[in-house]
Amino acid sequence: MPRIYLDHASSMPVDSRVFEFAKPYLRESWGNPSSLHSVGLEAKRAVEESRGKIAEFIHAENESTIIFTGGATEANNLAVKGAALRNITKGKAVIASTIEHMSVLNPMKELQKNGFSLTMLPVDSTGIVDLKKLDSILTKDTVLSSVMYANNEIGTIEPIKDISKIVHEKGGFLHVDAVAAGGRVPIDVQNEGIDLLTLSSNDLYGPPGAGVLYVKPGVKIQSVLLGGGQERGLRSGTENVFALVGMGEAARIAQQEMKQESSRLLPIRDKFIKEILQIDQSYLTGHPTLRLPHHASFRFSFIEGESILLNMDMYGIQVSTGSACSSKTLEPSHVLLAIGLKHEEAHGSMVLTLGRSTSMEDVPVVSKATNETVQRLRRLSPMSQEWRN
Repeated sequence: MPRIYLDHASSMPVDSRVFEFAKPYLRESWGNPSSLHSVGLEAKRAVEESRGKIAEFIHAENESTIIFTGGATEANNLAVKGAALRNITKGKAVIASTIEHMSVLNPMKELQKNGFSLTMLPVDSTGIVDLKKLDSILTKDTVLSSVMYANNEIGTIEPIKDISKIVHEKGGFLHVDAVAAGGRVPIDVQNEGIDLLTLSSNDLYGPPGAGVLYVKPGVKIQSVLLGGGQERGLRSGTENVFALVGMGEAARIAQQEMKQESSRLLPIRDKFIKEILQIDQSYLTGHPTLRLPHHASFRFSFIEGESILLNMDMYGIQVSTGSACSSKTLEPSHVLLAIGLKHEEAHGSMVLTLGRSTSMEDVPVVSKATNETVQRLRRLSPMSQEWRN
């Protein structure tokens, strides 16, 4: 059975070009970048070249703004806790949108337990943040606001430049989790007024185990991981040279191919949406147009997301779900609840995230499998039977 992988928001295969480029740093150039001998200096040169590629990828001021981490979760923690604690004399209030990733929300909640005031910024039914509400809840004590560039679960793209203007008018810093958006839409941290920005290697077809935090010149943060002082003293620990070199090359390829790849995926995404919405009691989640070019997300009445995922996998099709069953808790997706869905509605979600292996030929196969899956599960669902009666 041929496999159709449509869960690229969860994990991406390492691009073969990236692997070949970075492979020497697994066995041949194995030096520690902190070592002063020639083997160490060779590794350091490779890491710095990668730093430069990523700076260019997001149009940063220079390569010194790029801090390598062990992944996006670590970068988000460093951004949130590092900025808030380093600038505590400016205020002890923070803001996060209600649809942020848990690696932003949980550090925010930890700050709240330690004396900070946390205000949640609501979104509308499509996932767009409420700009008027943002303006009203910002105060002179708000040191940091965090709004993701685009949501990984519903695909909605936020008006980052407008958000930045509002935040800066009140004197605060803006952190942007751009993991879902990186490599899908152009990012310009200078033009968009971003102070802190998070990226993930694996979400760029790079090796897992690497992430980036961009820190705008002049923005002060403190380390949350102490040790030998690597990465400007902000992220100690011996660098994963293979992963960091691979991430830089993945960013370079993404920058070069992004426009063409997005144009290729857009009609495929739209075809998926058109076909799947023909299923009775199916709905698109997220914004209908202001969404990532590779992202299609749905909810189906009367069935559970985990059952959808497992049934689709039997067809050789890998998808994601925002239901509780795919997470570590028993609660439905906080993102779907934030856009106004009821608990029972939030459980029946399916998320398709397309990638370089996706083609238009996949659409009828996936659409047929989705329809059969939904109909089969509804026949078994007590909720569906009650509705029909």
